[in-house]
Amino acid sequence: MPKNIFSRVQSRSLTRHHKIAMAGVATLGAAAIGFSAVPSGASTKTTTEAAQPAAVAYSNQQIKDVKASITDQMAGASLKAEQIAAKKKADAAAAAKKKAAAEAAKKKAEAARQAKEAASRAAKRAEAKKAVSYPNNLDGWIRESLAILKKNDIPASYDGIHRNIMRESSGNPKAINNWDINAINGIPSKGLLQVIPPTFKTWHVPGTSWDIYDPVANITAACNYAADKYGSMDNVDSAY
Repeated sequence: MPKNIFSRVQSRSLTRHHKIAMAGVATLGAAAIGFSAVPSGASTKTTTEAAQPAAVAYSNQQIKDVKASITDQMAGASLKAEQIAAKKKADAAAAAKKKAAAEAAKKKAEAARQAKEAASRAAKRAEAKKAVSYPNNLDGWIRESLAILKKNDIPASYDGIHRNIMRESSGNPKAINNWDINAINGIPSKGLLQVIPPTFKTWHVPGTSWDIYDPVANITAACNYAADKYGSMDNVDSAY
């Protein structure tokens, strides 16, 4: 029994050794075949050494491609930057042009406004020069007063004013009543239409003198009062 076990172990051990030996012989045989295929005068290089030139050439091509790509990218970036700069310059020029146009329009409008005002002032001066010159007499005073009354929408007529003036003062602008009740009360009637000072002050028409003896101021104040109380100086036929 022990003898048989030993013989089986030995048999298995020999079998493994045989396999290793056979593998070694196969390897050596392949190597011999490989070497025998190379001529005796040829230079022998390993596969790795033979592949190096191709790898170097491929690496150089890759570098060239990368350089070309970078160059293209830089050129594209430079072109884009130039385009952006050109656009900014064009925008700035357009903005400056727009601003200049706006300022020119503003100056033009201001010049037109000033010209219009100057023309208006000139027209007013011309109108003032063309204003009717009234004679310094009863007829002139009544006519000048009527022009002022018309501008202030106060009704009156030449005949109505003239009639009442002749009854009240006979056309004397310095006339004064020192004997009626108003005189007794200390406020005598004065001027062409015999107006008392409080009435003159209350019914004074802007643009006329504040002197109660001024013919035009006296007439216009009296007519203003009569228009409020009687509807018009034309409706007055006695002391008022």
